[in-house]
Amino acid sequence: MEKQQIAVFIDADNAPAKKMEDILSELAKYGVVNIRKAYGNWTSAKLNPWAKILHEYSIQPFQQFDMTKGKNASDIAMVIDVMDVIYTKNVDVICIVSSDCDFTPLVVRTLSEGKVVIGFGERKTPDAFVKACSKFLYLDDSNSKQPENKTNLKSDSRLINLLRQAVEANEDEDGWANLSPIGSHIANQTSFDQRNYGFAKLSDLIKAIDLFELKKGAGNTYLVKDKRKKK
Repeated sequence: MEKQQIAVFIDADNAPAKKMEDILSELAKYGVVNIRKAYGNWTSAKLNPWAKILHEYSIQPFQQFDMTKGKNASDIAMVIDVMDVIYTKNVDVICIVSSDCDFTPLVVRTLSEGKVVIGFGERKTPDAFVKACSKFLYLDDSNSKQPENKTNLKSDSRLINLLRQAVEANEDEDGWANLSPIGSHIANQTSFDQRNYGFAKLSDLIKAIDLFELKKGAGNTYLVKDKRKKK
């Protein structure tokens, strides 16, 4: 199977340099990262942590001076380069590393060109940007915290509705649905990832919510059933 070609664009002003290894490790699951670009005003002291990272991971830096107060030249340059790559390079996946909501229209346009968009940012990232991506993962150190408790999970109506709709769309006549297509169904709708809730596996998240029955299926598969369904 041919590996997907990935291009990474980093808004260095709004991304933690120390998380670059985690980002590239995640992207390696999808294919080969052959374009790596970072944008920022490198004369700014706040970008000093990126100096070593740029060399260590062969990331090409692009200098952008902030010529006008309140206007981010780096954002504009990054948008232009993303569109240029989409139309001139053989890429399947565009990765945007930023916590800036201004890139939401770029994500929407990139998706319309048939590309997968993977986003990385901190938890301060506005929902509009997070939800627009094919997949979005938070970079905060808090991501390694303990999983959220049942009360918090059950009160997340968006999460519960996503899961229930996915189960219903894939259930058999007895109300049981295979876990794998449930995950695929949700991924086709939004940038959902169970790791953003503190769980390594989707099955662990569903089990913790305690609104679904979960049992072993054939092989290593799991079957899921909404507890509201009659047995």
